[in-house]
Amino acid sequence: MSSTEADQAHPTDTSLTIRSTSVSDGASMWTLARDCGLDLNSSYAYLIYAADFSATCRVALLGDEPVGYVLGYRPPERPSHLFVWQVGVSSRARGHGVAARMIHDLLDSLDEVEVLEATVEESNDASRALFASIAAARGGDLAWTDGVLSTDFPDEHPGEPRLEITGMRAR
Repeated sequence: MSSTEADQAHPTDTSLTIRSTSVSDGASMWTLARDCGLDLNSSYAYLIYAADFSATCRVALLGDEPVGYVLGYRPPERPSHLFVWQVGVSSRARGHGVAARMIHDLLDSLDEVEVLEATVEESNDASRALFASIAAARGGDLAWTDGVLSTDFPDEHPGEPRLEITGMRAR
């Protein structure tokens, strides 16, 4: 295997680029969400997120290929909070800390954020482990509340407990 093939198979600090998003990233983000089996929003939603919330969204690239993204926003009622709506990482980049690296990059760029929030289904062990690792790396406290109950959804969607990571420090 050439070093280029190795870099692409195992994203390293030098082969992976993480940056804020632009509207041109929206289609790739939608495709990644679909390919990852995530709750798929409309393609338009990803385009708007990538354009209008670029300060709170990230895309990870191996060369020119998008291999991950984070959709986030700062709720107007809680400007010191960052809500992470969705995280997707392609199968070829999983297991190399890409999701955590994107979230840390995002937090490092937002000094005014004091609390990280998300909702995560109880069965989503990978996401729960991701956010626990973020809390540990930043010395924060992770707490769970009811979040969005299954009875709140109009379909058979499982509940999504809300997590909050407080007391975070810079890395």
